[in-house]
Amino acid sequence: MGYIDILNPSTGEMIGSMEEKTKEEVTLAMEQARAAFPSWKELSLSKRLDYMKQLREYLVEHADELVEKIASDTGKVHIEALMSEIFATVDFIRYYEKNADSILKPKKVPTPLVLYGRHSEVQYRPIGVVAIISPWNNPFQLSLVPAITALTAGNTVLLKPSEITPLTSLLIEEILTTVSFPEGVVQVLHGGKKTGKHLIQSRPDKIFFTGSVATGKKIMAAAAEHLIPVHLELGGKDPMIIFADADLERAANAAVWGAFTNAGQSCMSVERLYVEFSVYGAVISRLKEKAEQLRIGNGANDDVGSMTSPRQFKVVQEHIADAVSKGATLLCGGKQLHDDTLHFEPTVLVDVNHSMKIMQEETLGPVIAIMPFSSEEEAVRLANDSVYGLNCSIWTRDTKKAERISRQMEYGNICINDVMINAANPHLPFGGIKQSGFGRYHGPEGLLSFCHSVSVTHSKNSRAKDLNWYPYEQDQLEAIRKILHTLHGKNKKISPKEIKELYEKLMK
Repeated sequence: MGYIDILNPSTGEMIGSMEEKTKEEVTLAMEQARAAFPSWKELSLSKRLDYMKQLREYLVEHADELVEKIASDTGKVHIEALMSEIFATVDFIRYYEKNADSILKPKKVPTPLVLYGRHSEVQYRPIGVVAIISPWNNPFQLSLVPAITALTAGNTVLLKPSEITPLTSLLIEEILTTVSFPEGVVQVLHGGKKTGKHLIQSRPDKIFFTGSVATGKKIMAAAAEHLIPVHLELGGKDPMIIFADADLERAANAAVWGAFTNAGQSCMSVERLYVEFSVYGAVISRLKEKAEQLRIGNGANDDVGSMTSPRQFKVVQEHIADAVSKGATLLCGGKQLHDDTLHFEPTVLVDVNHSMKIMQEETLGPVIAIMPFSSEEEAVRLANDSVYGLNCSIWTRDTKKAERISRQMEYGNICINDVMINAANPHLPFGGIKQSGFGRYHGPEGLLSFCHSVSVTHSKNSRAKDLNWYPYEQDQLEAIRKILHTLHGKNKKISPKEIKELYEKLMK
């Protein structure tokens, strides 16, 4: 049995340890989840939503103490823990409370005229046991939102949160226990890579993974052995494009927040900034001034908290060193603030190019790199020059220009004169393209992604034989040929009444 140390990244203090789940414990959890699935899926949606309501009310009532614990585990400032972790989670619960019934109810669909005498519908049924493997950068929200969605759809859940934020993992388990979900319906599996491997080997019915591209590829390869469907929410190298006609003050404020909120540790963070050449100087001077004014720490009046992962901290340092060695200039920042914590100065880099890691690989830290451009075509080319395709931002007062450029962007989420906001709207599907992953969650698509779409056709025919059944005869061939030409031939039109009459005539 292994143990995970619990470290406060903003103080460097060791605040405890946690036992990892063994292979035998993961196997037992899977057995319990499978045993709980039949009764949970048969529970009415309204009763499942009662549990979600209890969870929502608990989170609101205990928000302050939850924020305190999440902040000590992640290094976030309190307002960010409240906004991105608690508020976002509660908002999504409320969305599904209001909309799950209309999303999940069977949908009648049209039936072609040639299938006269039948009606069709699509039913949405839960998949089974869903394994959720969540990350450390927003460990509360990115664990609970997919879990809530899967549970609402009628699945049971095995949740493996990140070992880098173990206090939040314990907190989630405590909350779910307090809400008193039925036994086996949702279980938290504490641990690292081995626990995650055991979970995948236990053959869940779906895997929902949020994390790095490298780990996502390994999970997908392991899942392929048993044809387990996989939903991948992976990284980003998200660009922001500022045109000369943009509101430069608003755009600069957005760039600073988009780059440095949560210490830059968001897959949607602004990591690359492209600025039209004529306003390049004006924008970078604004960014430098605003970045240097940010207050670093974990107090009530601080803006930027500490980073969370020591490993990611080293990636940030490596990316900055690589850029500087290749000719980049540090406009501000670039250093660790305290030797014993993970606080890192908000960093602005200029004189960068696409040969640098800072412009190609996910940095996931408080760094923004800026390049000028001279034309729309160049801006689009530079922004799309990435293996990632999660989120982008376009800044211009010209609505037609914004729409024209947005249609060319190779990203799953696009903001116009705004930044990082798509993920906060529960009504919008969220997900990436290219190596940012595939699948969508949030919104109706998110809830349905945890369901099997089952097509059902009802026949009202009372005849012993249908037109296309055995035994085949020459009359059938002629009948089908006639229907083909009548329905789909050139300049042919036929009313429902006429097809009904034709069908009945042919069946005599």
